[in-house]
Amino acid sequence: MNKSSFLIVGQHAVIEALRNPKRKVLKVFLTEESKKNIHRKNPKKNVLEDVKVYFKSKKELDKYTSKDQIMHGGYIAEVEHIDQPDLKEFIKGKNKLTFVCIDEVTDPRNIGSLIRSASSFHIDGLIVKERQFPSDSKLMYKAASGCMEHMNIFEVSNINSTLKNLREKNFWVYGFDARGEKDFTDIKWEGKNVLLFGSEGFGMREHTGKYTDFFVKIDINEDVESLNISNSAAIVFHHLSYLKKNS
Repeated sequence: MNKSSFLIVGQHAVIEALRNPKRKVLKVFLTEESKKNIHRKNPKKNVLEDVKVYFKSKKELDKYTSKDQIMHGGYIAEVEHIDQPDLKEFIKGKNKLTFVCIDEVTDPRNIGSLIRSASSFHIDGLIVKERQFPSDSKLMYKAASGCMEHMNIFEVSNINSTLKNLREKNFWVYGFDARGEKDFTDIKWEGKNVLLFGSEGFGMREHTGKYTDFFVKIDINEDVESLNISNSAAIVFHHLSYLKKNS
């Protein structure tokens, strides 16, 4: 592999990468059956036309994923990163935007699941700290189930300064915390908003909380301490999507 490329695994991750004109796919490693399935799922276009294809047995493909304990399903691809839009340019001239921002969240599976939900419910982008984002993670791509190809991801050097700048651009920043005074469903969710989620173990950093306009919570059973971050985010994203459709 070259320095800028990395491996992704799984049917949805590989097929969506092949479908994405912005994604450079260098090689794919497939079983005979997975190749047939790719053609079945893309009857109008040969997505393998300009890609180097290597046929492997399931056992041979296991060597690429056994260390990470991931099920490849007969699909592995070597890809390059997509050029993501610049955040400052992206927000220009837009009056309605919803971003999700994660602070100190590092688990690749949780991030991948959150991206899958964000893409499913039309969140406009994900803001992450570049040094903490596992951009080459097979686990994240697998958990995102192909949705890495549909999500704007803004890697920033500093979360706090980014939130400060967005607030100056008329964004409201909502921090999700179990100690929040209001339930998130009581918010009107109009205009431009940032949904800020902290790590499951420690929550958002106190310093980051200073750049938050409101702390809100998800009303759950009092006997349950908390929800997984990707589950929490999915509930919020679905609610906002519902409001948008019915406004």
